[in-house]
Amino acid sequence: MRIESTKLNDCYLIHNTIFRDERGYFFESFNKQRFLKETGIEIEFVQDNQSSSERGVLRGLHFQHGSHAQSKLVRVLQGEVLDIAVDLRKDSSTYGQHVGVVLSGDSETQFFVPRGFAHGFVVLSQRAVFFYKCDNYYNKASEGGIIYNDPALNIDWQLPPAELLLSDKDKVLPTLKQIENDLNF
Repeated sequence: MRIESTKLNDCYLIHNTIFRDERGYFFESFNKQRFLKETGIEIEFVQDNQSSSERGVLRGLHFQHGSHAQSKLVRVLQGEVLDIAVDLRKDSSTYGQHVGVVLSGDSETQFFVPRGFAHGFVVLSQRAVFFYKCDNYYNKASEGGIIYNDPALNIDWQLPPAELLLSDKDKVLPTLKQIENDLNF
């Protein structure tokens, strides 16, 4: 396992060491002690989630705030997605910035998104199965979001807008500017 920093504070890519033979493959997808040693982040995952989506489905940008904020360790089991994290921590030197990484079932790379970030992804392949671990339980009353096409963020989703498929809820999310005074992590 190799852990790589991204341009955002506390966001990491985890490149797994894969052991292959005629039977298939094996890899350690997470090691709490090693993660702590290399990142300084103490984490305890309590919930796993999985979704399946077709090409063009955009889920995000979502977050939970207050005492229900969540860190996520995300990976793609099948297909390919563009995964986006936006730093919403006002005291961070990377506040308001985002990073995008392509994750696929072939790469076995994972993306760690800490508490205080908005998160979303768009499916680039015909279908994708997306899996993530959370360090806090989902709480509907604490959910929030930012509109995917916020001009201040200027995210390149790598697909034409006409190909994007969003939930009704995600189509009407506010901009970061509209909610920044209410952010608490």
